[in-house]
Amino acid sequence: MKNALLILIGFALLSGTAFSQKNPHPSMVKVEDVPGLPRVLLIGDSISMGYTVPVQKLLKGKANVHRISANGGPTSRGLANIERWLGDESEKWDVIHFNWGIHDLKIMPTGKLQVEPADYEKNLRELVARLQKTGAKLIWATITPIPDETLIQDRNFGDESEYNKVAAKIMAEAGGGKIVTNNLNTFVTPRFTELQVKGDLHFKPEGSEFLATKVAAEIAKVLAK
Repeated sequence: MKNALLILIGFALLSGTAFSQKNPHPSMVKVEDVPGLPRVLLIGDSISMGYTVPVQKLLKGKANVHRISANGGPTSRGLANIERWLGDESEKWDVIHFNWGIHDLKIMPTGKLQVEPADYEKNLRELVARLQKTGAKLIWATITPIPDETLIQDRNFGDESEYNKVAAKIMAEAGGGKIVTNNLNTFVTPRFTELQVKGDLHFKPEGSEFLATKVAAEIAKVLAK
């Protein structure tokens, strides 16, 4: 029963309908800044929604950790919303931890991927260029694993490797060595079967907490510099 409930929540998160504006997902609750602390922005899909609150707890007293007020979806959604997500000039970000990919490689009813690799590369380059203009330190999070079989049957096992290679190329070229890579894929792979919601892309609460330890550690390292 517990796994079934987690799977239903996962589906709702992917579709962006799990929570209303009156009852937002805990990751989207507005954060009140503590004066004097650096400001961090998390950008990502429902995987990042899962680890947002644990990251906020781990970095409490060290940083004001915010996240975008939506499921980041594919890169096409990112391009359409990035200005709103970044806020106006008064909202200065010290660190931006970001990821796109799991929605891009989604198989649509037409049989095509939602965002083909070539378009993913183009879109992600544009997004990185925009994030660089903020002056924030950037941390790219790799795409977490796709299980061999999913109940939703709309992802291909292994496609994340191709998209992660595209992203790695972009980060190396665009960042000149300054964009940090947080390899969540490698980090969670040894425990993926244990920590995932069975037959789904999402993670159990303990899986999200596990990812949060890596996210918080990478952010703390960048802040220390």
